[in-house]
Amino acid sequence: MLWFWFKAAVVLCLVPRCLGAAARLYTEEDPLVILSSSSLKPTVSNSSSAWLVQFYSSWCGHCIQYSSTWKTLAQDVKDWQQAISVAVLDCAQEENFDVCRDYGIKFYPTFKYFRAHSPPTDIGTTYRGADREIQSVRRLMVNILQNHTRLDWPEHCPSLEPLSSVELLPLLGQRSDHYTAVIVEKPHSYVGREVILDLLQFSGVEVKRALSTDLPLLDTLKITDFPSVYLLHPNGTHTPLHVDKRLRFFFSSSLRMLPGVQRRHKSDSSSSSASQKGALPHKQNPEPWRDFDRSKVYTADLESALHYLLRVELATHNMLEGEELKIFKDFVTLVTKLYPDGGSVVKLMETLSDWLLSLPLQRIPYQAVLDLVDNKMRISGVFLGAELRWVGCQGSRVGLRGYPCSLWTLFHVLTVQHDAMPTALDNTGLEVEAAPVLQVMRRYIRTFFGCEECGRHFEQAAAASMDKVETREQQILWLWNQHNMVNYRLAGSLSDDPLFPKAPWPSPSLCASCHEEKNGVHVWNQENVLRFLRHHYSASNLSPQYSLTPPRLPAPHQDPDPVQTRRPQEEHRGGGVGEMKKPEQKAEKQPEPRPWTPGSQRREGGGSGGAHKGRRSRRSGRRCVDPGDGF
Repeated sequence: MLWFWFKAAVVLCLVPRCLGAAARLYTEEDPLVILSSSSLKPTVSNSSSAWLVQFYSSWCGHCIQYSSTWKTLAQDVKDWQQAISVAVLDCAQEENFDVCRDYGIKFYPTFKYFRAHSPPTDIGTTYRGADREIQSVRRLMVNILQNHTRLDWPEHCPSLEPLSSVELLPLLGQRSDHYTAVIVEKPHSYVGREVILDLLQFSGVEVKRALSTDLPLLDTLKITDFPSVYLLHPNGTHTPLHVDKRLRFFFSSSLRMLPGVQRRHKSDSSSSSASQKGALPHKQNPEPWRDFDRSKVYTADLESALHYLLRVELATHNMLEGEELKIFKDFVTLVTKLYPDGGSVVKLMETLSDWLLSLPLQRIPYQAVLDLVDNKMRISGVFLGAELRWVGCQGSRVGLRGYPCSLWTLFHVLTVQHDAMPTALDNTGLEVEAAPVLQVMRRYIRTFFGCEECGRHFEQAAAASMDKVETREQQILWLWNQHNMVNYRLAGSLSDDPLFPKAPWPSPSLCASCHEEKNGVHVWNQENVLRFLRHHYSASNLSPQYSLTPPRLPAPHQDPDPVQTRRPQEEHRGGGVGEMKKPEQKAEKQPEPRPWTPGSQRREGGGSGGAHKGRRSRRSGRRCVDPGDGF
């Protein structure tokens, strides 16, 4: 199996919070709350949400074995936190001896739940069930919520009770400022309640549930299969919601993908009216919007990544020498050999690579590199667009996505190209490394990437598991897995774009066969993920639309047994919820290469030819100016 080595990967959290000393089995990197003797009572007493706490001992063998299950559970219900949260407390720590005795903990692990608004005298209710698998504990959490009364109901938890046709049918045809999703399911199903909680931190959609025993509702909506989702649109229309598989993950993912549905930032205490309507003020994005297809990779993003990297990020280094120079040479060699375009970008990188290899110098002023990148020598066919033109990496406003997104994309493409051309790096010195693309990426991020904290996160993950990668297939999957871990960690943070919320990728709309469910828990079909990645990041799936440098792409070829990507139903950033705009058919006018001529004015800060024109590109120094996708 391709996934065995993933188990050693660093677990990166979505919501790191530590209210006490670090535990031995759980760390701040896990998506749960670590409690201590001083924080337990203040946390669970008079809380607006319910709590499920595992009291464990770090020397208990079963607790050690169960820790991975508990972490997976916490990740699975991370979006439920406003209604019910997951926590741990280590009774083996000396400071916790007394509190564990006071709360009646005799055996490990012991699971206690605390109702919302519970008094300080409440020591919790012990869960005594023998079944502690993820699906069973998740359903326990739903039951805990439903056992609340109207008086102590969690403040931010919507109703989990089923509605009747008398309550739902009058909503048909009514206009609203949000979607209403009605999940119709069998009486003993938990899917509807779980999806309601999955969407708790998203605005622009309300989720309700109804039962398959409500015959008037079934007759009116023509529903025959369960569970099903019926969608009431803001404009008053109503349609069934199509999903490839009738599973919780597919329902939740499809609803999150609706236009105007946005994740509320964790720092938001309340949602503004604009957020509730799922619309952003137009002034937040002064750049022209470019309609795009999420099933494509755009050369404009790759070119913009190289433009920013070469003319802005590296330009903050006045001199390259020693290890820095070697890392830069390796990066140039990698891109030269694997970049999927035989056009002017590759010719530029080839020229730069030949020049670097021909120099006997151990120190190179970066201005000399810039002169070559800007083609001051006026070499025919050498050109790299000198502006940022994000397409698949564009954000809803300036400062979101952009460069980090494009750098991820570039290295994803390079891993797939290395898989397609296994001998491309022969005689470069990089062929001796088992995962040359990952190792070059690791060294570049550690040395040059402008966001130092992001670089430290990536280095921690690389140190934990990158050296275990031994094949080209594992190289592709490691980077995909790590990218998803970063998305988990950053979801809902201030760097998360509300119009492009971070979520497990690829989505079901792009690759339904990549997703499966095992014992009620979402799992990846990694063989299908690999096939999807090979297709998605292949040269044949690159789109030259909006490109600054029209590429000469190889002729498209049919991948063996491909998992085809598909355009989601709604792709654009519309002016309001429920609207749909046809994608543009014409690409922007392509600029002609403009070689440098004497007398051209170089703007302060490195680069030329418009590299820092207007608001498109700013030299930032060693800081993260666009943390949109992060590392």
